[in-house]
Formats: sequence, structure tokens, C-alpha cells
Amino acid sequence: MTARIGVVTFPGSLDDRDSRRAIRLAGAEPVALWHKDKDLKQVDAVVLCGGFSYGDYLRAGAIARFSPVMDTVIEQAKAGLPVLGICNGFQILTEAHLLPGGMLGNDHLHFICRDQKLRVENAETAWTSDYTVGQEISIPLKNMDGRYVADRRTLDELEAEGRVAFRYVTGATGDTAPDGRLTPDGYGNPNGSLNDIAGITNAAGNVVGLMPHPEHAVESLIGTGRTDGLPFFTSILKKLVTA
Repeated sequence: MTARIGVVTFPGSLDDRDSRRAIRLAGAEPVALWHKDKDLKQVDAVVLCGGFSYGDYLRAGAIARFSPVMDTVIEQAKAGLPVLGICNGFQILTEAHLLPGGMLGNDHLHFICRDQKLRVENAETAWTSDYTVGQEISIPLKNMDGRYVADRRTLDELEAEGRVAFRYVTGATGDTAPDGRLTPDGYGNPNGSLNDIAGITNAAGNVVGLMPHPEHAVESLIGTGRTDGLPFFTSILKKLVTA
């Protein structure tokens, strides 16, 4: 039986179709889910896609967290349902307290859109098993509120428990651009995220959130021209097939 992976569309979602395409390319069946519906249509996993749900009013993801579909997502995620939050989806996961910490505006106060170098820190989650620890990948990044923050205790717990899934790579030589954070080759912390955190996981490894967009790096002819994002979707497919 083909694995079914749902993609939730909120008002303001931009990347739902891209996420469904990535799922299809990985070999699973994408299922469109609407924010007003509590029924997840018996999917095996859920993707909360990128965009600007509800126009990012109040805070990015703050209103979407209270959409009817999220009641079911939260309940089932706590029971083990794999959930991936991409960009705005990551923001929603923090607002829903499925992942700790929160997202603030980029420290340079500008929207950023570029290919971003990441280092894989955890290859044991439901969404990252097709990577290897230490692997460097290039994934498109586009956000205004991408600065990950948390109190020191939370940061220490994430680090000690190996729950930082991805980290921004600051450069092989430590070189930076004149602004001190961005280099033209995609290295550097692009938004001031603490501990250079680009993505994290919950303790069980079934919920993962990250700011860059793997769904835009699944075909060699578009996006980065690389397929560094495809392992997110092949990882979950293998997880579901072997479960």
C-alpha cells in the first residue's frame, strides 16, 4: 500500500503544491488537507508547509495554531504521527508547543531569500534518516521571521539530547561578508538564530521543524539545481514502509 502524506493548506500558504510534488517524487501519495477540517483523511504523516498563514498577523503561525486541523495534528503528533514543519510550518509547531522555543524577526530586519548551507546534526528522526550526521547540504531559505530563540535551559536540553536536527554552516574558514553574517556562497547564520539552529526535533523524533525549504530542492532543473531536499521525503517514506 502506498504511504499517504497529508499537506495542510492554511489561508496564506504558498508552498503546499511544492510539498505535494516533492512527496509524489519520493514515491508517496500526497493528500491535500484543509485548515478548517479536523479529519486528516487517514494519512500516515503530515507536512505543515511554508507561507504566511493568516498573513502572519499577531505572530507568524500564532493564528494557524488554532485552526481546527491543528487540534487533530497536535493530538496525533503526541501519539506518534510524523509531522514536518517547513518555515511557516516550523513557526506553527512552536506556537502549538509541539516543538520548544519560538521564532522572531531576522536580526537584520530584512526578508532573506537565498540558497543556504546546512549541516545535518541528527540523522535518526523520521524525516532525516536518509542523511548522514555531518553532511552538508544546500537548501533554499526564504523568510522574514526565521530567528530561532529559546531560553538557555531549553537550548542546553536540545544540545544535550541531540535534538538540533540542522545547523547553519558558518563557513569552512569562518569567513563572513561585510555585514558579518552572510557570505555569497550560502555560508553563515542568515537570521541570528541562537546556536546557529536551522531545525530541531522533538524527543521522540517524529516531529521535525526547520526554516529552509527542502521541497524546493528535489529536482535538478529547479531551485538549487540539486536534490538535497529529497531525502526528507524518502526518509519518511522508508520509515512508514518499515513501521
